[in-house]
Amino acid sequence: MVIVGAGRQGLATAAYLASHGARVALSDARPAEQLAEARQQLSGFALEWSLGGHPGSLLEGAELLILSGGVPRELPLVKEALTCRIPVSNDSQLFLELAPCKVIGITGSAGKTTTTMLVGRMLKAMEGKQIRKAWAGGNIGNPLLSDVDAMTAADLAVVELSSFQLEWMTRAPHLAAILNIAPNHLDRHATMENYVAAKVRILDFQTSQDLAVLNYDDPETWALAGHVRGRLWAFSHQPLPEGQLGAFVRGAAIWLRDEAGERELLALSDIELLGEHNRYNVLAACALAAAAGASVEAIQTGARGFRGAPHRLEWVRSLNGVDWYNDSIATAPQRAEAALRAFERPIVLLLGGRDKGLPWEDLAKLAMDRVRHVVCFGEAGDLVAAAFKRVAPEMQCTRVPNLAAAVQAAAATAQPGDIVLLSPGGTSFDEFVDFEERGRRFRQMVNEL
Repeated sequence: MVIVGAGRQGLATAAYLASHGARVALSDARPAEQLAEARQQLSGFALEWSLGGHPGSLLEGAELLILSGGVPRELPLVKEALTCRIPVSNDSQLFLELAPCKVIGITGSAGKTTTTMLVGRMLKAMEGKQIRKAWAGGNIGNPLLSDVDAMTAADLAVVELSSFQLEWMTRAPHLAAILNIAPNHLDRHATMENYVAAKVRILDFQTSQDLAVLNYDDPETWALAGHVRGRLWAFSHQPLPEGQLGAFVRGAAIWLRDEAGERELLALSDIELLGEHNRYNVLAACALAAAAGASVEAIQTGARGFRGAPHRLEWVRSLNGVDWYNDSIATAPQRAEAALRAFERPIVLLLGGRDKGLPWEDLAKLAMDRVRHVVCFGEAGDLVAAAFKRVAPEMQCTRVPNLAAAVQAAAATAQPGDIVLLSPGGTSFDEFVDFEERGRRFRQMVNEL
């Protein structure tokens, strides 16, 4: 077995396979000095390391090539494996093949982590009643392959799945949700057609016994209903059409319609997450948990008190009448648009990072009504500033080189009553390892003001 990428997914997969007697080679393009911690973590396992590149010799005698999420299809080693007809897989595929229990899978352009955490909380409230134990993980940070040996048929698992993982998968979860479809990761997938094709694989390998949950209000997502092999549920901010099963908003509450009829699940006032996009996440979570057998009480217990995951509209502090929010997860302009809609107060918006080849003009149009000042930083700073100059020439815009300078500029321009919002619209890779590191550094910088 050859594993490419010594990140969380690769390390978990190497540990699992090696512990079960497989002959494992783990390859990473980084040099040995950058992987000392990873090598120490796997020091108890017999495996071969290949560092500083991915030589073609790794494929000699290989039965399977296992890719971490960040490994592109264009990597020469991957192309060679496909040419040699060596099967390509990943940790999520292996988990679905091995899991003894029912699995809920969640994907979408935005909201995956929040929805996965919510469903996990709702399933947790079922423990000792409808199920033995609930498990949550996947792209959320905890590869569930690490836990599969501890699972039983009486459990339930919920897994977050990215397009990077789905593009290789030929297995599907028993309950699958697509939250939304919007342009994203075009730097990886090249076209929207490729991106959507990756997402829809979560449906393409389901069976007639499975269930899919789709966003009824998002035309791009609902158009995928033709791919559903089993039962189809929906979620919507409006009452669903007669006969359509799923979760929806009626009056001041979320309701569920299933084969047993209609019942109220959750008061909207119980939702503590900011923004309309998060209400959609709650709707999807309610539908998935209910489809998995959760009671109304379990759904309410899971939803109440949940204020979101780190780096997702996360309140950092209030300083001199200004509230600072960390939305580092917003690595696409449309994610930043959703963040803007969550606030009614004037916003000082921090935009930038590394561009993903996505348009910024719609964000600039929305900002005209909600943003008082834009601070552009990082590699994409000039591109963002140019888009605002074209679309919103009256907008106050400051260009700075990096995130640290952006925080200082925002602090200098923010006024009492403002929101300072880091919702970059670009990836973190020009300056940080990932969006989480960027968010942590932002919190630290803000707390040091």
